[in-house]
Amino acid sequence: MAKIKIDGKQFEVEAGKNLLDTCLELGFDIPHFCFHPALGSVGSCRLCAVKKYKDEEDSRGRIVMSCMEPVTDGLIISTHDEEEKTFRAEVVESLMTNHPHDCPVCDEGGECHLQDMTVMTGHNYRQFDFKKRTYQNQELGPFIKHEMNRCIQCYRCVRFYKDYAGGKDLNVFASNNRVYFGRFEDGTLENEFSGNLTEVCPTGVFTDKTAHKHFTRKWDLSNTPSVCTHCSLGCNTLAGERYGTLRRIRNRYHGDINGYFLCDRGRFGYEFVGSDNRIKEIWKQNGNREVVSSESLSEVLSGAFQEGHNMVGIGSPRASLEANYSLLSLVGTDHFYHGVSAHEYELTKMALDFMQNSGIQIPTLKQMETADVVLILGEDLVNTAPRMALAVRQAARHSMNKDAGAKKIPEWTELAVRDNQPVLSTQIYVATPKKDSLDDVIKQPFRGGYSEIAALASSVAALLDKNAPAADSEHKKLASDIAKALQNAENPLIISGVTCGDKEVLQSACNVAQALLNNDKKVMLGMIFPESNSTGLSLFPGKPLADLFASSEKKPVDTLVVLENDLYRRAETGQVNDFLLKCKQVIVLDQLQNETTVKADVVLPAAVFSESEGTLVNNEGRAQRFYKAIPDGENGQARESWLWLNELKEIKENGFEGWSSLDDVFQSMLNELPAFAALKGKFPDEGFRMLGRKIPRESFRYSGRTSIHARESVSESYPPEDFDSPFAFSMEGQQEDPPSSLITSYWSPGWNSVQATNKYLDKPNGDLKGGNPGIRIFPTAAKSKTSYFKLNGSKSNKGTGEWQLFPVYQIFGSEELSAAASSLSERIKEPFLLLHPDDARDAGIDESTAVQVEIKNEKLTLRVNFENSLPRKVAGVSLQLPGMPFVALPGSGKITKM
Repeated sequence: MAKIKIDGKQFEVEAGKNLLDTCLELGFDIPHFCFHPALGSVGSCRLCAVKKYKDEEDSRGRIVMSCMEPVTDGLIISTHDEEEKTFRAEVVESLMTNHPHDCPVCDEGGECHLQDMTVMTGHNYRQFDFKKRTYQNQELGPFIKHEMNRCIQCYRCVRFYKDYAGGKDLNVFASNNRVYFGRFEDGTLENEFSGNLTEVCPTGVFTDKTAHKHFTRKWDLSNTPSVCTHCSLGCNTLAGERYGTLRRIRNRYHGDINGYFLCDRGRFGYEFVGSDNRIKEIWKQNGNREVVSSESLSEVLSGAFQEGHNMVGIGSPRASLEANYSLLSLVGTDHFYHGVSAHEYELTKMALDFMQNSGIQIPTLKQMETADVVLILGEDLVNTAPRMALAVRQAARHSMNKDAGAKKIPEWTELAVRDNQPVLSTQIYVATPKKDSLDDVIKQPFRGGYSEIAALASSVAALLDKNAPAADSEHKKLASDIAKALQNAENPLIISGVTCGDKEVLQSACNVAQALLNNDKKVMLGMIFPESNSTGLSLFPGKPLADLFASSEKKPVDTLVVLENDLYRRAETGQVNDFLLKCKQVIVLDQLQNETTVKADVVLPAAVFSESEGTLVNNEGRAQRFYKAIPDGENGQARESWLWLNELKEIKENGFEGWSSLDDVFQSMLNELPAFAALKGKFPDEGFRMLGRKIPRESFRYSGRTSIHARESVSESYPPEDFDSPFAFSMEGQQEDPPSSLITSYWSPGWNSVQATNKYLDKPNGDLKGGNPGIRIFPTAAKSKTSYFKLNGSKSNKGTGEWQLFPVYQIFGSEELSAAASSLSERIKEPFLLLHPDDARDAGIDESTAVQVEIKNEKLTLRVNFENSLPRKVAGVSLQLPGMPFVALPGSGKITKM
């Protein structure tokens, strides 16, 4: 620790940090542009000037850049000396000589960091009367709008995009005094995190093109804390609403998960909420579709709940805990099915059992960034868990910081750290069938089929512990290198998951982790699951779909209730068709039209995430609550799924009074299901108040409340009420200092931009004050000498004429809901097959031609794409893209030229 003096007041702070970081942590308002807590310091903007004094006797001092000044014991500085204030104002004035006067038409206006810093430095009037430098803007794809004339050359964009996120197609170009940030030519930004440019950029150079379609100023948005529903990681988001429509998604800081950044699917996938495919009315279908009123629903369903009927419910890994529990309560535990394939059900149960009982450390994404050795087995992180891929990339950067630290180079001096190690020297090992965008930070990639990956991992486990089951791997040298690296690591990390679909890869990953545990090594195990609530659903009692299909052969289903689940994504088309024909009445609750809703007798419109409230459990076992941004009744008859199921139970059981609120459902679930007992009393309930008042969703600058309905009346109507949360659908309430899980926006006096986030943290890039949201429900188990999984070994395809086929996920298109977002649809590829060019040549197949792929009972027609990184006789099949049927992968199959 070091004792320093700022503006005459003494503080005890952490030594070695940069001064700007420390001042922001202490609450001082130091203007800055180029500094970002996640990106380090480069000292390019010169705005963070403060005056440093040699000692108590020094009255003159000298100006230094606080972002480049290390904190040392005895440091004395001033933040408001007249000389430094003049210096900062002149820096802003020089930047303004070429900045356009377009704040009223700039999408960033009102939440612009440049505006904030201009006011903070006192530069109120422009004196430059000459011609401004101008640039030509670029077309950067469906997500990002480009306006280069607003640039102040802070370099944040390229430092994030290239250095932090690993993007290759955005750079800085310069000639004389003209500096340009963009691509070498017009074209879509290819990196999976390009959307973060809209928050990283301190001006309006990069803005959200999707939000521009229905633009609303920050102060006119009604914001609500939410959780991303597009993968299993549970990144935190802010949903912004205006006039009953969802206008944008922004990052909501979470110190353990997403930090400052979201992937593009999480940021832009929200547009499915406004899809033309939305279900907004109750449908009765019997050859013709007929809209049914809410009052007539009990009459329509009168025959569905007769006593003695065999009623079955199918849950969903994308529905909330409360919705799944409501369905379980309606049909009973013995008649509740998880709504996933038997294979996915088995793998998820296996992974969670190991996570809960082995004593392994289940890391947060923030902890993954500190790993010194990483082994990834079978998972294409970039496409199945993008934010985890970004965390792994930071683990590679962590190795640079560690080496620099040994040479006494502070890790926050970004350029010095990079100059010290211009070529990354990492200990990241990846074993997957094909390359991905993490390849540039990998020490040694291994490309093989899943059987070879499992064999390699088993060899590593056997080298770590002689009691672990060994496998015959041809890659003994690589296995030895990986085992040595893991054994010598201080903070090793193993990553695998259910989405790769291979049982032996998953088991071998657990075996490697167990071998390290048996050696008394500290080890982290990161697991990836298919959907946003796969973990939560797996903790419910219930059975897989295959069991339901089998039981329906003996006992037909009288009433089937399907919750937010397209069964045609879970099983083969023929199986689902046969099963639905055996059901006398099919009731489906869902948000978007799909093949299952087409076959339903009654369709109930389920509210989307922005219109509902509930709880999701992410891949690390963290339960998090999301809240509705849009009041009830704004989208036709759409209601939260638990409300529909509550009504069905009232129809079924005369005398059942039903649950009156979401809290009632939640408490009932906690009482009945021991797996969620850790959540008792942990979430703020509907009765939570701050100084006796609810927390407002709207800012105190919200406008247009009477003009919304001006065509009907100029009198202000009473705002809608939310009976399920501590939030108010208005600007009235207690605005200040809500609990971290209930933050609706980031604002502080003088800080209107997203940079105000730092005011809500215990320190920049640290944790939220009061703790990060969510409750981890897995108890910490003692390290156990858990027995190893015994691998059977996959059968060889040699001589059979068949190929090893593995699933290929796409960040845009493979996830069901975001695939319906209009902007994302421009990035979705047609279904394809990946082949090694030599394999294709041997088979007489040209690139882009169509082939037939036969996998079990399915025959697919796919276009061929060449992939040089594939091993021979291994092919990749795109999975779950729009228009594709369910395919059981991985597996063997035949490829035939058409």
